[in-house]
Amino acid sequence: MTTVVQAGAQAPAAGPEPITEPGIYEMDNETYHSHRYALSSSGARRLIEASPAHFRYEQDHPQPPKQVFDFGNAAHKLVLGTGPDLVRIDADEWRTKAVKEEVAAVRAEGGVPLRPAEWEQVHEMADVLRAHPVASLLFDPEHGTAEQSLFWRDAPTGVMRRARLDWLPNPRAGRLIIPDYKTCRSAHPDALQRAIEDYGYHQQDDTYRSACHALGIADDDAAFVFVCQEKTAPYVITVIEVNATARRIGAARNRRALEIFAHCTATGYWPGYSDDVVPVALPGWAETRDSLEYL
Repeated sequence: MTTVVQAGAQAPAAGPEPITEPGIYEMDNETYHSHRYALSSSGARRLIEASPAHFRYEQDHPQPPKQVFDFGNAAHKLVLGTGPDLVRIDADEWRTKAVKEEVAAVRAEGGVPLRPAEWEQVHEMADVLRAHPVASLLFDPEHGTAEQSLFWRDAPTGVMRRARLDWLPNPRAGRLIIPDYKTCRSAHPDALQRAIEDYGYHQQDDTYRSACHALGIADDDAAFVFVCQEKTAPYVITVIEVNATARRIGAARNRRALEIFAHCTATGYWPGYSDDVVPVALPGWAETRDSLEYL
């Protein structure tokens, strides 16, 4: 079910009909991801880091949700207050036929099955977050709405874009701060510096800022922060903001992805790494080694 929550935006009644009007839409996660004609932050990353051919294939052949994402979805549910139902499976091992059937039934209903230890773990994480002096304010249920889907059109290319915000703060005076929740192995700032590159947080930052600016939600000075929480006790939290240089790089990468997406959509051709003959050398270490002996 998709419901328009911003005046002027018209959501399709049902099915895969494209959204053409910019706006904030309320929809479930599955519906959001079905709008594959609109470029997302993760899609922009794939276009840059792999190839248009990889991107197109993966869009046309979406994979079912992986079990590895269950934990993250469960943590998001407890932090954001919305999402799939969490179901405790009272078995540490999921090997018997009866337990496998129970787990499958939960997933078939759209729920997230959890082992007892995982159930306790995600609830403890949520308790720690609610006690954190900054994170608790950022996700205060009285001052924002969880999981809002934003659609807008990129002016230079005409490409429809999309972003799904973990949390959209209510309008207020002063600088708007938009949080995104991440679970991680380490919330040490050094580890998170690497995560920005590994997971494209700087591109996500630019995408979400662009969405909020295009829809009049926030001015250019809006802050976008990542609330990063470790998945092991004591579930330490670090709140980070990507710096100006990383944001500029993220914006440049997104602009390139939008240009590629627009061109491929217009031509119907989604190339691989290169259509030219590519000269390929030996690895540098091998060239140095063999040059000394054979050349």
